Amino acid sequence: MIMTSFLCFLFCFVLIGLSSSFKKQATKEDYLLATHNIKPWQVALASVATNSSGYMFIGLIGFTYLTGLSSAWVMIGWVFGDLIASLFIHEQLRRHSEQSKALSFASALSRWHGTDYKLLRLIGGIITVIFLGVYAAAQLKAGSKAMEALFGWPHFYGAVMGGAMVLVYCFAGGIRASIWTNVAQSFVMIVAMGLLFFVSIHSIGGFGAYWSKLALVQPGYLSLFPDNLQLVALPAGWLIAPFLFVMGWMFAGFGVVGQPHIMVHFMTMDQPNQMTRTRLYYYSWYTFFSAAAIGTGLAARLLLPDVAHFDAELALPVLAGQLLPDVLVGLILAGLFAATMSTADSQILCCTAAISNDLTPDDQTVSYMATKFITVGVTLMALLIAMWGPDSVFSLVLIAWSALACAFAPLLTVYALNQRVSQVVALTMMLVGFATMMAWRLAGLTGVTYEILPGIMAGFSVFSIAKLLGLSQPAPRQNSDNC
Repeated sequence: MIMTSFLCFLFCFVLIGLSSSFKKQATKEDYLLATHNIKPWQVALASVATNSSGYMFIGLIGFTYLTGLSSAWVMIGWVFGDLIASLFIHEQLRRHSEQSKALSFASALSRWHGTDYKLLRLIGGIITVIFLGVYAAAQLKAGSKAMEALFGWPHFYGAVMGGAMVLVYCFAGGIRASIWTNVAQSFVMIVAMGLLFFVSIHSIGGFGAYWSKLALVQPGYLSLFPDNLQLVALPAGWLIAPFLFVMGWMFAGFGVVGQPHIMVHFMTMDQPNQMTRTRLYYYSWYTFFSAAAIGTGLAARLLLPDVAHFDAELALPVLAGQLLPDVLVGLILAGLFAATMSTADSQILCCTAAISNDLTPDDQTVSYMATKFITVGVTLMALLIAMWGPDSVFSLVLIAWSALACAFAPLLTVYALNQRVSQVVALTMMLVGFATMMAWRLAGLTGVTYEILPGIMAGFSVFSIAKLLGLSQPAPRQNSDNC
């Protein structure tokens, strides 16, 4: 019954994706950007499902299982940082992408003020392909972990199944198929997570018993901040260390604007002046879902207490198998697969856009059909990484997210603030931000703050220095009026 329920949901996702082919146009613009005619509510639900991804079902629940209540700062910082960015960036990206006829995220950046920064487009495309390819692989791996836990299948079966399904509907309908399935998947995801959270609470004995038992798990499990924060021993470290911890996650949320697979959804929206309504849908869903994920992770620690012999990233599927009837276990597993596919499909299509538009001398040289077959190659690349890459989903996601955020978010922010920079300054911002992030991680300083904070700040510092030296200037007035 578990398998039947699970496959029924997946079959529905594929049908929804394939149905988008009836509305498609045989053009690259439609395949990659749905000809800018996606409704705001669809953009909101597709974007939040893509943002949540497999890390919510697998990585965040596992992280909460191990670290406790302090993991809530992942949600709080992420949502707040994301909201700040959306107030002044998303609508401008949508308008500029249509104005410049850009078909990819890096192309939009390279043409923002009527320029044609070809080297910026090339480097941006390379960064997109490398890190979104790894990110997509992490999503496929998340699905594989769940299949392995519930059915005892070899770990690569789930990755192959997820990759094949994504390929089928993306090949048929492009970004429109991805968005339509993401919308359906967002409903399954939130129902699945909410159901498991409330069933877990009921099994423990209600909210009162839930909270009192959590207090007995281990010292510090319900602390607002982790015990192992660095810098605590410094003067005023009791204040500095938590501040940097929270700011790190807030910058992680701000880093959404550096994620091509999320921002491309806003590039497809038909009404760029409807961002307020889009935010309402987006943040309502995201807040409830992430809160339920953290609550489920805490409940899993009570119901699956054998930490020493248990893979924390398998907490959700194992918990579902213990608490729910078979048909609902199928729903939970479908929700998990929905989370992985809703992110992987957008990432695969963004890599396709980067290869067909950014890695070629002329973005018109790659035909519509060639673009579709690039999707096949990108999917195979992600599958190979999923099957032979690192085991930790959360680690893979954090590295890829950090790299993209630090490379793209500072430059896009500067553009949204109506500042114009030379190609050299733009490239320096990208590369210095990325290099700082990697150096911070390799130096083992993630215990001080999440590496996105120093990475993004390094990018902004490059811009500030360039402005002091007269190497940047406000954009011409007529361009900002058109925005």
